[in-house]
Amino acid sequence: MGKRPCILITGFRPFPGAPYNPTEKLVERLLHLRRPALNNVERIGHVFPVTYSAVDRELPALIATHRPDALLMFGLAARTPFVRIETRARNTVTQIWPDAEHTRVLSRTIVRSADSTRRFGPHTLKLLRAAQKTGVDARASLSAGYYLCNYLSWRAIEATHVSGGPRLAAFVHVPLVPRGTAQRRAGSPKRVTFEQLVDAAEAMLMETATLALLQAARVPAAKLSGSHTGS
Repeated sequence: MGKRPCILITGFRPFPGAPYNPTEKLVERLLHLRRPALNNVERIGHVFPVTYSAVDRELPALIATHRPDALLMFGLAARTPFVRIETRARNTVTQIWPDAEHTRVLSRTIVRSADSTRRFGPHTLKLLRAAQKTGVDARASLSAGYYLCNYLSWRAIEATHVSGGPRLAAFVHVPLVPRGTAQRRAGSPKRVTFEQLVDAAEAMLMETATLALLQAARVPAAKLSGSHTGS
């Protein structure tokens, strides 16, 4: 029997303007889930510093060391009140906001002469449906932004096209959830709680595990996606 399918689960540390990033704690919770369906799947967790250099250095090292079959990545979208499953990455990087090392990127594009966007693939629809079944407000997104989340998304999609790289990658933006358990004030907007976020992330992890196990069994790609059309 070959090696167990491996899923690399990632989050980000706090960054300028966001002193609390719930994806750190979310990755930890997903690593410690005890579910029979995950017994035959290896889970590796990693939390990136919010810097371009860290992504460029650590993502290739993680892939080379662990040879993951799938990447399930999470980032914070503090101004979005729902869960966003990203369907593509843009070949664009902001020149306005520096990263956590105060580095500003000089180029407006990630890769010169490359396509303006790259798609994750039709499996994103499966993750979206899995999250929605938990009752959380989850929606497909056409833009991962212009900051580190988009940059990591682009580099992850690149990795899926390299021989020996992961076959699947997905990026999920999560809202800023309350840190405590205080009750919501009457009339205030309903917010996603951390436990609801964990439930949705667990559902997406389980779906990713199913896809990884199918890959390990060498199921044809058409059966994995159900379609060749983009998300």
